[in-house]
Amino acid sequence: MESKEFFLEDVKAAADAVRRGGIILYPTDTVWGIGCDATNPDAVAAIYRLKQREDSKSMLALVDSVDALYRWLKNVPDTALMLLDVAVDPLTIIYDSPIGVAENLTAPDGSLGIRVTSDPFCRALCRAARVPIVSTSANISGLPAPAVFSEIAPEIVEGVDYVARFRRSDNQRRRPSGIIKVCDNGTLTIIR
Repeated sequence: MESKEFFLEDVKAAADAVRRGGIILYPTDTVWGIGCDATNPDAVAAIYRLKQREDSKSMLALVDSVDALYRWLKNVPDTALMLLDVAVDPLTIIYDSPIGVAENLTAPDGSLGIRVTSDPFCRALCRAARVPIVSTSANISGLPAPAVFSEIAPEIVEGVDYVARFRRSDNQRRRPSGIIKVCDNGTLTIIR
């Protein structure tokens, strides 16, 4: 079990890398992820290159609280708030009108998936970096998403600016989040 001091040092180092425009490898409330400052288009582009992924395939961002949604969205539909209130498992909601994030992070229709994370490391990271954090599975596009650190390909580990130490030895298998699109008018579509 990692100490509180170890945890805080790891969060600080990851947040420093994010603020410098770097990309990080870190544990999320779902699978291991690659992340960066969601407002930095150059950092977002670096993730697309590392994953060998088309930039037309959008990625999602993590925020630390429901309150943070109001900073990064023009509209937070009541339907989304109700879903977040009852969600037991991690839930990514795709919103119509993000603001202040990198344009190359959003989908071709201008929407963006955002997950309010309950994971202690991710919440602390979002707070320390003071921006939403990109979250995309730590794999080359088209290959399986690694559920545990030991499954991450060496080219991913070597291709980032910082690798979190937290939960590297954790072998609990987590699954990707549910995904629901909630339009500004409140209609919803279950994606996964």
